[in-house]
Amino acid sequence: MNAPLRIGLAGLGTVGSALAGLIQRHGNELAIRTGRPIAISGIAARDRAKTRPVDLSAARWFDDPVALARDPGNDVFVELIGGAEGPANESVRAAIDAGKHVVTANKALLSRHGVALARAAEGKGVSLNFEAAVAGGIPVIKTLREALAGNTINRVYGILNGTCNYILTRMQEEDLSFAECLAAAQKLGYAEADPTFDVEGFDAAHKLSLLTAIAFGTEVDADAIYVEGISRITPADFEAADELGYRIKLLGVASRTESGIEQRVHPTMVPKSSAIARIDGVTNAVAVDADFAGQLVLSGAGAGGAATASSVMSDIADIARGDRVGTFGRPASHLEPYRQAEIRAHEGGYYIRLAVYDRPGAFAAIARRMADKAISLESIVQRRRAPRANAPGHPVMAEPQPVIMITYETTETAIREALEAIKADGHVAGDPQMIRIEQFG
Repeated sequence: MNAPLRIGLAGLGTVGSALAGLIQRHGNELAIRTGRPIAISGIAARDRAKTRPVDLSAARWFDDPVALARDPGNDVFVELIGGAEGPANESVRAAIDAGKHVVTANKALLSRHGVALARAAEGKGVSLNFEAAVAGGIPVIKTLREALAGNTINRVYGILNGTCNYILTRMQEEDLSFAECLAAAQKLGYAEADPTFDVEGFDAAHKLSLLTAIAFGTEVDADAIYVEGISRITPADFEAADELGYRIKLLGVASRTESGIEQRVHPTMVPKSSAIARIDGVTNAVAVDADFAGQLVLSGAGAGGAATASSVMSDIADIARGDRVGTFGRPASHLEPYRQAEIRAHEGGYYIRLAVYDRPGAFAAIARRMADKAISLESIVQRRRAPRANAPGHPVMAEPQPVIMITYETTETAIREALEAIKADGHVAGDPQMIRIEQFG
């Protein structure tokens, strides 16, 4: 049998510990499948004294991950530290400079520096693999980069953040508020103490930027993604969605258009009959529309130590076998400059919820503003609230009435301009709610 593949592992959190356990548990089978033993030869982590569920006494300890990355005693550097800058970035660059293969689960690093790192790896003749950076245990990178190499991809979309999907699922099924479901997610460890990165869509955007680069052969540009989170979604929106035959999901969508690549992350109403609508809880799903293979939907655990370690191991196994593919499915020198499509030119149907003051002329003014932008309405639903009783001797106050409108296909520019005009007219309270409708199969 060939010489062992020696792993330098930086980061012993949930994923790093799970990876070490996987290698120990399945070591014999991995050696048979890859043609060589796989062993952890060096480790870098913050706390050497911490008790861990695996025996790592045979590995050398490094206090500095950059020193581990440069150490000649390992062949592959596995970065599980996290973060776009600092030790993660420095150690990955050091490993590539030292001529070592790199495996990472770091979506933030790759969304910011992925193209430069890919070029550096290509120049050194080493692999830069990142299956675990998107959708946890789902093999979506390998599917796009290898299994669909003979296809032109027209669209890739999916549920890319388990925290948001858990919150939206509970809001839908239990008629709870966003705040209540977020608190539950934090208690279960699905959401951080500061959940902004997840619930405002930035985590999903980083992942989408990597899928876009592979699917369309473009350079990574996370800053070009339109991002909108889920914090403004209310139980009223779920009630309306249910009555109209939809479910609400936070989706990342990347599409090939005539004017460029469109990338967007936002809450979306999808038909209840669609495959993506049935993905609940912390599960992730990615759908791909390809010209020859048709539509593929992959779903599974989007996070967690075991699932993510499984994806990291698949990258290590490729290196052990000598399989090498361009970081983004092609040589870095062949990645096209990213050409952004105008998000406000996006066409589709829209759900709009307004709190309209019940007074003469209000509905006529709203309809006129819609007509001014050539927006056709498929349906209008008004839900009457009971008047609010005030203190004795004071008149009963009329509250703004919820009005829900569904539009036929129109542009986002038209919708936003119409809503700005409606708000300026003074017939509505608060900000209008707008959710895009996608007719996914």
